[in-house]
Amino acid sequence: MAKNFNTLKALLTPEAQEKVAQMAEQMLQEMPLLELRQARGLSQKMMADALNIQQPAVAKIEKRTDMYLSTLRNHIQAMGGELEIVARFPEGSVKIQNFSDL
Repeated sequence: MAKNFNTLKALLTPEAQEKVAQMAEQMLQEMPLLELRQARGLSQKMMADALNIQQPAVAKIEKRTDMYLSTLRNHIQAMGGELEIVARFPEGSVKIQNFSDL
């Protein structure tokens, strides 16, 4: 029989609950375009309308592992977001600005 998540969570130690919370936060910060769109409550049809393309083109974009930055930026903007390119190094992160004016 299925159990309520809160009931199961209450059985965890505070340390385990904190670890679960951290893992959940990381999962929310890292997701593919398809999951991001779904998390924002948008359908492929809604995205297609916002991008002025056909719905199958949205499906194709979401499956790509390589695309133009302009395509990715347009997709993110259609979801109401803003694309930032950040390079991470051991000594710190740098926001790359070359692409902000495209």
